[in-house]
Amino acid sequence: MPEQAFKFALVRRADVRAGQRVLDFGCGTGTLTLMIEASEPGAEIVGVDVDEKALDIARAKLGANRSKIHLYQASPGPLPFPDCSFDRVLSCLVFHHLRRNEKLAALSECHRVLRPDGEIHIADWGQSASFLLRAGFLLTQLLDGFESTTDNARGLLPEFIRQAGFDAVVETEHFATAFGSLRLLRGTKVTSVASCARAG
Repeated sequence: MPEQAFKFALVRRADVRAGQRVLDFGCGTGTLTLMIEASEPGAEIVGVDVDEKALDIARAKLGANRSKIHLYQASPGPLPFPDCSFDRVLSCLVFHHLRRNEKLAALSECHRVLRPDGEIHIADWGQSASFLLRAGFLLTQLLDGFESTTDNARGLLPEFIRQAGFDAVVETEHFATAFGSLRLLRGTKVTSVASCARAG
């Protein structure tokens, strides 16, 4: 699987700028988080994950790289951040692990913490572009479970992003892998500054 290629593509599509605040949702061991920081050292990068063991590995990586990234361990549910506190949310290979209600709740939380005109950028499995890719994704489903992956296989993730309140939801890139079709998705939060001010 071309992991480095699609992670670099995800970071490139996010177009992080100096002074922005960026959340890596489901940061795991911190590989993508460090790539975001490397792409724009002038941004503030935050990682969050439910897995404390993965975060321990991430902290070791951050220490070795003298990184300024902030990591948070969070239970499933509301994110531990105020409304309208990030300019970008990135997430890589997280949502296919979540059941439908968990996907929708997580996307709603990502929408809540984004500022007006903020963007979410997701890399995850989607509807297979060919029979061979669909056959490959069956292995992924066997490993990760059909309950959480079936909606991805049906190509429903873009619709879930829209249901969470995002506009202009588009696929920005597509990678064919031995394990299925990996799709990069982008959504934009269109909310007034005044509404964020009221929330704050």
